[in-house]
Amino acid sequence: MYLICMKGYYNMDLTSPRTIRNIQEQFGFTFKKGLGQNFLTARNILEEIVDAAEIESGVIEVGPGFGVLTSELAQNSDKVVTIEIDERLIDVLDYTLAEYDNVKIINEDILKLDLKKVIDDEFNGEKVSIAANLPYYITTPILLHLVQSDLPISTFVFMMQKEVAERIMASPGTKAYGALTLAVQFYCTSEVVMDVPPSSFIPRPAVNSTVLKLVKRDKPAVEVKDTRLFFRMVKMAFGQRRKVFTNAMKAGGISAEQGKEILAACGIDGKRRGETFSMEEFASLADAWYDLIHKDKE
Repeated sequence: MYLICMKGYYNMDLTSPRTIRNIQEQFGFTFKKGLGQNFLTARNILEEIVDAAEIESGVIEVGPGFGVLTSELAQNSDKVVTIEIDERLIDVLDYTLAEYDNVKIINEDILKLDLKKVIDDEFNGEKVSIAANLPYYITTPILLHLVQSDLPISTFVFMMQKEVAERIMASPGTKAYGALTLAVQFYCTSEVVMDVPPSSFIPRPAVNSTVLKLVKRDKPAVEVKDTRLFFRMVKMAFGQRRKVFTNAMKAGGISAEQGKEILAACGIDGKRRGETFSMEEFASLADAWYDLIHKDKE
């Protein structure tokens, strides 16, 4: 099994603030807040990320920064493919990772890159894992892009804003519970590896972070007749979070009569808010909707 990882580091002791400042001066590099550039400087956390990733052979990293995590991965795998969107960092990485002949750097946007081709070309299409220090401003789009893909990915180890991690781990009826919870838990199991304070980064972010480990399920958490309808039902519930579910369905385009039939088929009280529904209840609602649609077509 191979590993794909995101957000990087390295061996010239890039955990040292002094080293980071020296490299900044040498290359005239300034941090771009718009790219979420907060570089990890705590070696124990790097080790935790690598351990959680369960590397067996190769690694793909995205967003390597100065190469700190990259070097840690290179020391624990046969090959690292690291993907960096900021063109200014390519020369920096060529310098900081020069001693590693098992690292390949790609200057691309992970959301636009043909990752399947990368996996096919660099890892012979074998199953991979992903680890990432996700930029806070684009955490959810990257996370969902990867988790919901049909790529051969087995494990994700993501550093993210603690608030986002809490949303992923949330239970029905809690404030943090929402569409993101269900989108991730539908495809993956999840566990907290560790929390990370702002002092572990340069520059310091304004929020706490969490390392989360997600393992891709062999099959989704619940069986549904139509995945698209399942997520449309979820979107209705959380798009009208404060409304009772009967009203949320109406706002989502389901007539009062249809809604009544769907709820009756599931034995679910439409006066409840959708935010109280379990994943199994959403699956039941989506399947009842599917049956209604296809009955009407007969």
